[in-house]
Amino acid sequence: MATSTKPKSSRPWRRRLVRTLQVFGVLALLGLIALVIAVYVARAQLPSYDELKSSPNGQMIRVHAADGTVIVSLGPSYGEWLPYDKIPVVMRDAMVSVEDRRFRSHPGVDPIGVLRAVKLAFNNRGTDKRLQGASTITQQVARTIFLSNKYDFGRKIREAILALAIERKFTKDQILELYLNKVYFGGGAYGIDAASRRFFGHGADTLNLNEAAVVAGLVKAPSRYSPTADAEAAIGRAGVVIKLMQETGKITAAQAAQANPSSVTLAPEPKQNSVRYFTDWALPQLEVLIDETTRPLEVWTTLDLGMQRAADASVRANAPKNAQGALVSIDRDGAVRAMVGGTDYVSSNYNRATQAVRQPGSAFKLFVYLAALEAGHKPEDTLVDEPVTIKGWSPRNSSGANRGEMTLRTAFAYSVNTIAAKLGLEVGFGTIADMARRFGITTPVDTHPAMVLGTSDVRLIDMTRAFASVANKGVAVTPYGITKVTAQGVTIYAQEVDRSQVLVAPYVAAQMTDLLQTAVNTGTGKAAQIGRPVAGKTGTTTSNKDGWFVGFSSGLTTGVWMGRDDAKVVPGLQGGTAPARAFAGFMKIAVANRPVEQFDTQVTLPEWQLEPDEESYFGEADNSLFVDQDGNPIEPGAAVEPSEGDSQVDPDGQPVPPTSGANPRPQERLDQDWIDKVLDRNQAPPQRPNSAPGRPPATLPPETPRERPQETRPNQ
Repeated sequence: MATSTKPKSSRPWRRRLVRTLQVFGVLALLGLIALVIAVYVARAQLPSYDELKSSPNGQMIRVHAADGTVIVSLGPSYGEWLPYDKIPVVMRDAMVSVEDRRFRSHPGVDPIGVLRAVKLAFNNRGTDKRLQGASTITQQVARTIFLSNKYDFGRKIREAILALAIERKFTKDQILELYLNKVYFGGGAYGIDAASRRFFGHGADTLNLNEAAVVAGLVKAPSRYSPTADAEAAIGRAGVVIKLMQETGKITAAQAAQANPSSVTLAPEPKQNSVRYFTDWALPQLEVLIDETTRPLEVWTTLDLGMQRAADASVRANAPKNAQGALVSIDRDGAVRAMVGGTDYVSSNYNRATQAVRQPGSAFKLFVYLAALEAGHKPEDTLVDEPVTIKGWSPRNSSGANRGEMTLRTAFAYSVNTIAAKLGLEVGFGTIADMARRFGITTPVDTHPAMVLGTSDVRLIDMTRAFASVANKGVAVTPYGITKVTAQGVTIYAQEVDRSQVLVAPYVAAQMTDLLQTAVNTGTGKAAQIGRPVAGKTGTTTSNKDGWFVGFSSGLTTGVWMGRDDAKVVPGLQGGTAPARAFAGFMKIAVANRPVEQFDTQVTLPEWQLEPDEESYFGEADNSLFVDQDGNPIEPGAAVEPSEGDSQVDPDGQPVPPTSGANPRPQERLDQDWIDKVLDRNQAPPQRPNSAPGRPPATLPPETPRERPQETRPNQ
């Protein structure tokens, strides 16, 4: 009988298999050695438990109003740290059941969970779904404290090594305590106590089964399962948690049946108010002001809560139907006291006070008249309101009529477009654009003739800043919202106000204030009157798409804009209507506790701009000086002897015999009449452009109140 033998060809295959297994064995052994070394190195470098407890999860920022009230808390919020034995058992059991049911038995990494995750990844190959479900509670602690949420294979390896190291250094109870006090639950809440207070209004030490199930269900997807964002999803997820607690034996079937997550009472959701418009504008400035990204910050701002409430109420009360409104109020040093970026922050957080760019209409004439006043014009100067064409552009007044000669004061008060166009042509449209940029307009300004009527888009905060600089007597005002920043009690930033930049001479600012006050007293801004001096200007754009009023009183400058975001027509909207009323409604409250301030409109003109007088040419007459016929001075009362050969005539031109010494000729006085008689000149002296050198500047007296002209007022 023949003996059967295996083919020799099978032996190389077996040898290759053995070699492969040997290689894998060696690699596995080396990998295990490397893993052990990495774990023990990581363990040696781990901070102490107390250090882990105090490590932050992110930068906390608390924002204070001017009076110290906390108005916004941003970043992570932390509740009270609860030791393990103070954490309710139902909370501990709920979290372990839903996040890591083998927490008490694995060494930090769950092999069963890893295999399940690998299988799931294999089934989902070719899709966008990523590996999930393998992280234990210990791994989540490692990621929360030491790593980021960036998902890649390298991070998972580091996470596993750290988890194994943490398990070698701390007990399971310590790890679970760390986890429950530091994991993120949504809504800015880190830790179960912060989450409990955020969603239920009480501390975590009193959580019941239903509340614990809701909280435990948040970790998987905090935003998706937030009870304040989607109550139905949160309740459904809590039901899953209760089912898992029953499966793991943490609760009985009867307890699971009695559980009702939908019965939980949620804490009232804090209202988002207009304060957020201000903080959204101010807080991004921290990136420029300070270099601190880890320590908790206390940010102190300029916001006046009383003014902010008044601003919000005034905008809401006066904004036309289906229209938006914005308001910003700046103190004399640049401190922003109130800011409203829209009628409702919840429905629209777009800040129309700082972000929107719209045409200002006649409010832009501020820069036209500033340029004219700086060039030498005065409010009393007259120009003719008549049809004018500049490079093919023919501006019309809102009234459709021309009213002839008028002062610049009247033209500004009633927003006469033709006069503004003439001034623009005279001083130069580029000069006006430069003036606008000088006063803080940050958006592009065109130099076409129509620019004098406000055709360039601007921001409300920039326009308000410009008016504030006029109120500040021509010194630049820069808006700011942050006064101080502290980190752990140490001041790391303090605002310093720069008052050194002079934009225009004080007399120009005073004359401009005169014009602005007239516009409110008798012109288009009468609706902005508040019972104390106000200076300001209205602005209305074509087809009533935008309405503006910007003005100041008692050191506070406020700008108001109203219109639609889609730039559609708002029937009846004019700068002198809703915006001016909103200004008045706000300012009556905002300046109520401030002293009444009269505007300084008495102007000290520079010497080159003064009107000449006779003394400038001839000096002051000295009536005590007497001269003889040769012009030599003599003592008063002395006789004047006629020179030889002199002949005298009477008033009719007839010769008169010479008189003797006993009857001297009457003395003559060197006064103005004598000079005119000698020179045979009776007319007034010629006018000169400049006053005499060395003559002190003259102060013009205050202008007497003028009656309002009987003219049709334009809608500007």
